[in-house]
Amino acid sequence: MKIDIIDYESCSAAGVNLSALRTSLKQHKSGLIKNNLPGSDLDTWIGLVEQINGVDDLGQWQSRNNALAALGYEQGTIRHTVSALISKYGAARIGLVMGSSTSSIDRTEEAYTKLNSDNGLTEAFKQPFVHNPHAPALFAAHLSGIKGPSLTINTACSSSAKVFATGARWLETGIVDAVLVGGVDTLCLSVLHGFNSLQLLSPNPCKPFDQHRDGINLGEASGFAVLQRAGENNNGRGITLAGYGESSDAHHMSHPHPDGLGARLSMTQALKRAALSPESVDYINLHGTSSRANDLIEGKLISELFPASVRCSSTKAWMGHTLGAAGITEAIIAMDTLHTNVIPGSKNLETLDEALDFSIKATDEEKVCQHVMTNSFGFGGNNCTLLFSRAE
Repeated sequence: MKIDIIDYESCSAAGVNLSALRTSLKQHKSGLIKNNLPGSDLDTWIGLVEQINGVDDLGQWQSRNNALAALGYEQGTIRHTVSALISKYGAARIGLVMGSSTSSIDRTEEAYTKLNSDNGLTEAFKQPFVHNPHAPALFAAHLSGIKGPSLTINTACSSSAKVFATGARWLETGIVDAVLVGGVDTLCLSVLHGFNSLQLLSPNPCKPFDQHRDGINLGEASGFAVLQRAGENNNGRGITLAGYGESSDAHHMSHPHPDGLGARLSMTQALKRAALSPESVDYINLHGTSSRANDLIEGKLISELFPASVRCSSTKAWMGHTLGAAGITEAIIAMDTLHTNVIPGSKNLETLDEALDFSIKATDEEKVCQHVMTNSFGFGGNNCTLLFSRAE
């Protein structure tokens, strides 16, 4: 069954909304800045969304993560689209699937710095719906008024790619009539210093797939998309979710499988589900974190599975690796090429890793694409690949 994408919106350091993101991509203007996160002196670059600081009226829902979700939900026409679907089908017939990695751990960090004299939570931080792994979906339901089934997926960096697969299955089985899918993750000390302990952060702007790459930059983002069964709406974007693949090779907690076993499986599953050959794919938005191991393994897989005619790029140099929000952020960039007819280049790429040989360039390419793919590979071998196509 084909699934229509009837609306989508992105919010990150590269642009507070989709229109701003398109401008940043076109101008090759990165949103990365030198690390200035309060309490952190790490020498690295981050993708910070400054506008979050203006969202401070959430009451019992207040957290940086929820603030970014709220900011993203107000961009474009997402709120209007969801409200119209609720009016049409009823709030209980709309599903909600959110992906995240931190789930408002930023607020929990802050709470521990402001304990009362008995080392307990102060009243302002007694927020059971915030100090909660399910916080993103709980808050998104509060924002949207959706009363159908809701789920928060936390599979590290593949979290908000997997929301599309779950949403599609709910639609295929008739559980709901539409699904709001999303992802949100924000910068916090646990994340930034956790990745530093793994020796993965770069002191420089990241250079995915470059011979001289030396690590990743972290960022924050939120994104939303609305899914419906194909043919059941007249306001679609002309884009379908044609296929998806999910795998978990469980090779290691943080290191990818050396042969890319799970990553290969997620890509081949997506092609099979979409009934497409590798030659049919016009563009792949790669996971491309700029780490030595991840880029090498993914790059070799791409050259093995796809012909040189398939154009590839990594877009993490614009907003950083946004972890649990990376999946939907890059899915939106990939599917939006079907609207803009521009394949973004791989920013900061100067010299391709000498061990790799596939079609990737720093410059943009104007092309009318029919089928585009995006990869999201997470810790623990949690992988997801999505395929989007022009609607017939």
